[in-house]
Amino acid sequence: MTSYRNTVAVRTVRALRAVRTTPAPVTSALIALCCLVFVIGPAAGLDPAHGTGEGLLRAQRAYFRRWGVIPADLFAGSPRAALTPATALFVHGGWVHLLGNMLFLHVFGAMTEERMGRVRFTLFYVGCGYLALLGYAAAHATSEQTLVGASGAISAVLGAFLYLFPRARVTSVLPFLFFLPLRLPAWIVLPFWAALQWLGAGRATQGPGVAYLAHVVGFGLGFAYAWARFGRGRAPRRRPGGAAAADGRETRVKSAPAPAPEGENQP
Repeated sequence: MTSYRNTVAVRTVRALRAVRTTPAPVTSALIALCCLVFVIGPAAGLDPAHGTGEGLLRAQRAYFRRWGVIPADLFAGSPRAALTPATALFVHGGWVHLLGNMLFLHVFGAMTEERMGRVRFTLFYVGCGYLALLGYAAAHATSEQTLVGASGAISAVLGAFLYLFPRARVTSVLPFLFFLPLRLPAWIVLPFWAALQWLGAGRATQGPGVAYLAHVVGFGLGFAYAWARFGRGRAPRRRPGGAAAADGRETRVKSAPAPAPEGENQP
């Protein structure tokens, strides 16, 4: 038992050290920006200037309508509305929504950023996030529900991660297995997550909830981009010490609490 515990402890320390030593300034900046936007906005409920009770709820609704995606407005030809799939990526509907998304961006973003490069990763994140929200809006073109959140872009990161590091082992806690932590390769965890999003999209309505379709679109875009950019016979990039980075053979990923990021929020 002692030997087993020591082995687990050593592996955990190594995994944490690998994540800490992966340079990811863009991922860190995106997390910081999302947190800052949330804290100063009415959704956090921290600023007394936004009021309380019904006043706070009105401020939140006005805030989401200003910066979030409203499909009906987007396809009405408004120039301002055309920017909202970009601004909505940095707006979140609540603390759980924010923390869930940021955790998954932290876990999967660092290695993906390192593989793509900082500039390319930034354009990839914003571009795929924009298209993911646009795809959802196109499927619900008459809806007046607001859509906010970064998980369309984060889903794209997951899709790219699956292609770039399919054998990377991801620690997940699965509710239907009594929350037992399991270390599974990305090629099992991430397609399973994508299948859940697909099933959720088939049952979703236009009312408030999770915009599963944005996750499906983002995941597909991320995987397709990684395949097009890195899948044409290019030699795998080498990590210091000789470990291959392209397929994740020697890669471990810091623990994630569940095989899914927090969903896009429709206040």
